[in-house]
Amino acid sequence: MVENVRDSSESSIVALLADVDGTLLTTEKVLTQQTIDAVRRLRESGILFCITSGRPPFGMGMFVEPLELEVAMAAFNGGIIVRPDLSIVDQKPLPLDIVPQVVQALRAHGLDVWVFGATDWYVTDPKGTRVDRETSNLKRPPVVVENYDEVLRGAIKIVGVSLDVDAVARCEAVLQSKFGTRVSAARSQPYYLDVTHLEANKGAVVERLAKFLNVSTARIATIGDQPNDVLMFKRSGLSIAMGNAGAEVQRQATFVTASCGEEGFARAVDRLLEVQASRAR
Repeated sequence: MVENVRDSSESSIVALLADVDGTLLTTEKVLTQQTIDAVRRLRESGILFCITSGRPPFGMGMFVEPLELEVAMAAFNGGIIVRPDLSIVDQKPLPLDIVPQVVQALRAHGLDVWVFGATDWYVTDPKGTRVDRETSNLKRPPVVVENYDEVLRGAIKIVGVSLDVDAVARCEAVLQSKFGTRVSAARSQPYYLDVTHLEANKGAVVERLAKFLNVSTARIATIGDQPNDVLMFKRSGLSIAMGNAGAEVQRQATFVTASCGEEGFARAVDRLLEVQASRAR
């Protein structure tokens, strides 16, 4: 692990907030035994472990049992907070008045559009880009609709999808410029552009977790690999970028660990525990 230029807080860490895809999971979407053991070591050391993801709630339940999760999870980048039994604590739907404009902007850049509600996800083309891969990841097929007119009310997340990663990046910049005071728009993967409520972002998740624990955000550590994880890096006292993260994401972190295919999460946990031990001396 390589230390970055930004200094970490002198306060002891009480919780680690982790991204899921590309961080906890390998590129093949595998939760390795080394990762499971690392979470156990965190728990034994007294550090609370929490997860946040752009995934819907029903795509996060699979982690509860193997990781023995006991606290609420932030789905849709904080758009919905759910307990380990997936009951909803809080949700922040997208503002309905601009949702059609968001959909139009995504399509204008050549991106496919998916719409996510609290319990289902919707597509107009079941054979569209990466629909089969997302079905496998979430363990749930989409609901196919002719159009989105009837499902936009209550939408928690809208995703633009394209294998043209440059088009996704350009669309991100346009949405941030045009709608940045109303929504959060950030890439969760190079080919996914997530649009959620303005307060549904991973930085806000750090603040909510700190408030829940009644501690400073400086006592929260974070780990992730994508541009939308940088918001939580900036709010936390210690941040770790995965080795598979882009250079700009890595520059924003306190430490850089190995990639998700090289047990980067488990190595990061060991480094975090070393930092804790040194602070205690």
